[in-house]
Amino acid sequence: MGFFKRIRAGLKKTGDVLNTDIRDLFKSEGRLIDEEFLEEVRGILFRTDMGYDSTEALVDEIGKKLRGRVVQLEEVVEVLKAKLKELMQQPEAPVEFAQSGPTVVMVCGVNGAGKTTSIAKLASQFKGEGRRVLLGAGDTFRAAAVEQLTVWADRLGVGIITAPPKTHPATVGYQTVERALAEGADVAIVDTAGRLQTQSDLMAELTKIRGALNKALPGAPHEVLLVLDATTGQNGISQATKFAEAAGCTGIVLAKLDGTAKGGVVVSIRQQLGLPVKYVGLGEGHDDLAPFKPDEFVDALFADVLKAPA
Repeated sequence: MGFFKRIRAGLKKTGDVLNTDIRDLFKSEGRLIDEEFLEEVRGILFRTDMGYDSTEALVDEIGKKLRGRVVQLEEVVEVLKAKLKELMQQPEAPVEFAQSGPTVVMVCGVNGAGKTTSIAKLASQFKGEGRRVLLGAGDTFRAAAVEQLTVWADRLGVGIITAPPKTHPATVGYQTVERALAEGADVAIVDTAGRLQTQSDLMAELTKIRGALNKALPGAPHEVLLVLDATTGQNGISQATKFAEAAGCTGIVLAKLDGTAKGGVVVSIRQQLGLPVKYVGLGEGHDDLAPFKPDEFVDALFADVLKAPA
């Protein structure tokens, strides 16, 4: 199944909000674009968690292009889609691989965001591309996390570096990169313990892990991916801001997008953080992770809005 079909299925809950609510604004003879209409659209977009700035940009665009006219649903949707695609533009490549030696990917996020599963999905994808993958179980303070990642490594047939409980995660990161260099691995993915963005000591630890990776291989980590739970909506933005500062995040993995009606948070992340959304999680399986394609995301978001009602 291609990205469009998968993201369309994953965005079903968000699309249902848009489909029902935007359609309800129109009658067969069309609708006058006035302040009342713009305010109603504003409310609908907020309900998908697009955030204030993104919502205002979209509403302003409708007003600029269509104010004072009686229009049909299709015209409003086309304006929304064109502006959203403009807002969502980002570099195409989801991961910048190192020109030589292993590409080191550090992964961070809050507890319960879907970090371990996302790492497994990344490993599966990289292996499917023919790359040799090594995992580093850096969440040494939670035995269950190491066990879970080890199970995934065995299932996927990739290597893993573990350490005794409470070993400093920077040590695990260093050892993982060291082993990746020795064994000629193409990608080393280093897990970190889940933490709240308010825990300043644990956030500072992320900086130390980055330092250890760079010591083992100058230029590493090449990517620092922040896993966000899409179901948290706007709360994910505050998480991302703090993590971006502490860990130098280069992109977002948006997990559990299929389980929320707040899929508009993708737009808010792009606008408020400027970080690219590199991957989106669309299910529980190890292959349910897709490189993010902004234009197809927008098309899928509104696909059912333009379908004739049954």
